[in-house]
Amino acid sequence: MRPPASQRVNTGTTTLGESLRQYALLMRLDRPIGIWLLLWPTLWALWISGDGRPQPLVFSVMVLGVVVMRSAGCVINDWADRDLDPHVERTRDRPLAAGRVTPQEALALFVALALVAVALALQLNRLARLLAVGGGLLTVAYPFMKRIIAAPQLVLGAAFGWSVPMAFAAQTGTVPRLAWLLWLAVVVWALVYDTLYAMADRADDLELGVKSTAILFGNADVFIVSLLMIVLVLALALAGKLAGLGPWYFGALLVAAALMLKERRLIAGREPALCFQAFLHSHWVGAAVFAGIVLDYTFRPA
Repeated sequence: MRPPASQRVNTGTTTLGESLRQYALLMRLDRPIGIWLLLWPTLWALWISGDGRPQPLVFSVMVLGVVVMRSAGCVINDWADRDLDPHVERTRDRPLAAGRVTPQEALALFVALALVAVALALQLNRLARLLAVGGGLLTVAYPFMKRIIAAPQLVLGAAFGWSVPMAFAAQTGTVPRLAWLLWLAVVVWALVYDTLYAMADRADDLELGVKSTAILFGNADVFIVSLLMIVLVLALALAGKLAGLGPWYFGALLVAAALMLKERRLIAGREPALCFQAFLHSHWVGAAVFAGIVLDYTFRPA
């Protein structure tokens, strides 16, 4: 058995180009699913808080922030899991787990990304900057939660939804009830899609002692995920009503519900490969909701 990543070192013979490629893989830039899952709620909030016309500076900062923070989250997650990932079939070839990037390099990359995130946050108003601190703390905390609490997906959801109150704060200077309702909807959505992800890894997680909602829910996992999907649709419907959105949005919400039904069918047999496929499919739900928001603002009567 090969030693864990923390005990292996980079030989130092790799070229600069290869090192940069490994850093990109460590940031999961080759797998944009996480960017999409973080981006869609950000865009929901930008369009709603901007009444259909988000401010160009805020839009640019928030979208760039999504890419930077998702990348930073992947790096710190792999650093925290550097001794677990080599024992999981799906993660053992990640750069840090495979020893192609050292733990020291990963930490340096995380610090660099964090500094970029700080520079971006400084372009926003004071309230948004204060909220950015909370988002950063959630990003750092999440990787360690799977060792502490039974439902670490709650922390992931809080982190992935944190751009919602930030967007409202940056554009309006306040965080209204609507923003917190959308944030809660994102938390529920993360519980759904990350449970699908955890269902794919359940056997490995049980062996390693890692906690997840897939383990917590046990044989009730499919039923509970189905209930959470219903709660998500209801929460988004209520948010749409509070935001004054109309038929285009609610039509798109029906499309999102149909997409979730497809995911429900995929996970019915709890086959790991199909559960992972359902997870990868999840971002289309966010895309459908965003399409409804954009169409609603676009075709409103003058």
